[in-house]
Amino acid sequence: MGAFEGMNFRGQYYKWKGSILPPRLTMALGVALDLGTSGYRGHLVDLDKKGKILATAITMRHPLPGANIMDHLHFWMENGPEVGHRIVIETVDKLIATLGAKPEEISRVSVCGNPAQMSMFEKIEIRDLAFAGQSILKRLNVKVPERKAHSIKADELGMSSVRRTAEVRIPPSIRHEIGADALAMIMKTGLMDKKETCMVTDYGTNAEMGLFYKGELYTGSAAAGPAMEGQSIDFGMLAAPQAISDIILGENGRWYNVVLNEKLHPTRSALVDPRTGEEQRLDGVVARGITGTGTVAAMAIGLETGVIKLPYVDTPDRKIHMTNGIYFGEEDVREAGKATGAIRAGHRTLIEEVGVDDDEIKTMYMAGASGTYVDPIKAQTVGLIPRVLDKTVQAGNTSLMMSYDILVDDDGLDKMQDVANAISSKHIMFATSKVFEDIYVNEIAYWTEGMTMDMYNEMVKHAGLRPLPDIKRPKETIRLVLSDIPIIGAGGLRTLDDVGVYLEGSFEGCIGCKKCQKECPECALQVSSIGNKKFLIRVNTEHCLGTACKNCQAVCPENVYDFSALKIVKKGTSA
Repeated sequence: MGAFEGMNFRGQYYKWKGSILPPRLTMALGVALDLGTSGYRGHLVDLDKKGKILATAITMRHPLPGANIMDHLHFWMENGPEVGHRIVIETVDKLIATLGAKPEEISRVSVCGNPAQMSMFEKIEIRDLAFAGQSILKRLNVKVPERKAHSIKADELGMSSVRRTAEVRIPPSIRHEIGADALAMIMKTGLMDKKETCMVTDYGTNAEMGLFYKGELYTGSAAAGPAMEGQSIDFGMLAAPQAISDIILGENGRWYNVVLNEKLHPTRSALVDPRTGEEQRLDGVVARGITGTGTVAAMAIGLETGVIKLPYVDTPDRKIHMTNGIYFGEEDVREAGKATGAIRAGHRTLIEEVGVDDDEIKTMYMAGASGTYVDPIKAQTVGLIPRVLDKTVQAGNTSLMMSYDILVDDDGLDKMQDVANAISSKHIMFATSKVFEDIYVNEIAYWTEGMTMDMYNEMVKHAGLRPLPDIKRPKETIRLVLSDIPIIGAGGLRTLDDVGVYLEGSFEGCIGCKKCQKECPECALQVSSIGNKKFLIRVNTEHCLGTACKNCQAVCPENVYDFSALKIVKKGTSA
């Protein structure tokens, strides 16, 4: 937050602090939001000045417990929509407040994201996204919502960071499984106009992907896991200032560490010996972690130089050393391998299901933060893009870009709905695909058990599938944007490091042994005495691994801990 001095409209002197916004008689501001699986991002926009972006804010993690989309859905169903929705809305409110505007100044909000994130934001049915197959949905009496373009009022969502009457614009899905983020990716890359066989992927924890062939779009979604966003990695973090976003091979076996600066631009920060950690500092940003694209780069360079010999790290201490004491260990290699393996399995499943030859796919469009900062050649080395390509195009955060478009264009929702209606598409459910299962089993064996590529290809051929072709490097690599958020505004980039949303509960029979606290793998839980031999459990939602873990419940010696009974409280209060 900065300070501003000057003269107001009456010629009176004022000193204004804490906001990027100069005083005005009236304000017409909007907020464009991208609700991602690993975190939220938002623009503050001046609607009076041709949609000028004033500032940008991001969260460092997703507020709901869990590491991926399925964790979020399970938590929502187990702990209830009221709890889940309050966590989402309180985080959105805090993110908007970080942008520095007053609630009464914000008259419009737009959002974009995958169907699960959008449904949780609106607090509508999500079970159709959590379960595969119509029989279980019929048994549960699930009515699938339409998910068409529409607007609602902020107070209907319980938002407090904007005007109560602020319009909230909700974009459409193509189908209930193919969300607004996939539609944004398709529209912003223009792939439907290319008249070529091509693929597109929004790289992240939940990787949405599509194959466009003979006028039809075939889509899928792979739960790649948090490593693609730099999470579940020892020094992992989202794409933010001070994140290692790339590795470049230097002389004498040393690696250039490329770090994002305050404008999210990649800069060479240090030259490091990956085996020893010996470091030469350059004129760059001091790193504090590694993001998903840095993970991909470390994997690619490690494999090419022999520093990684799957599934091991071939250094004296089994760690790949980076700048500022950051390292990449063997467990990180396995986590990254599982993520890249899921995405390659998704791509191969689309190719097999559609029946196209590898050399028919001409262009790969890459979206999202990971799709922006990753080196396409390194991405191809580890399997994140097809092995045979003519061209790659990196497009940036298309979800946030599309959210901005529908914020400033009063016809934006209608345009998106028209495109959604016009797209002929087929969604392939990887969760029920035998092709995906056969390929992903081999990916896991390759990345985590040391299966050779020759054996990999033999196994997929045994399953009746085509082996991976030899790598053919793209002739052209195009980067449409320098950073995944090309414009952050004069107010700069603000990060919401601490979402500050907690779950609490007090259980009859709890003896206050703190075993749940000691055994929490993410240190997300605290136990405190509240008198009369009663104890309060408090869980930080953004650090909790959620229903996929529940280690806290499992280790309770009295069997009284009930994770699903925890309720949300605001930071600084108690239940």
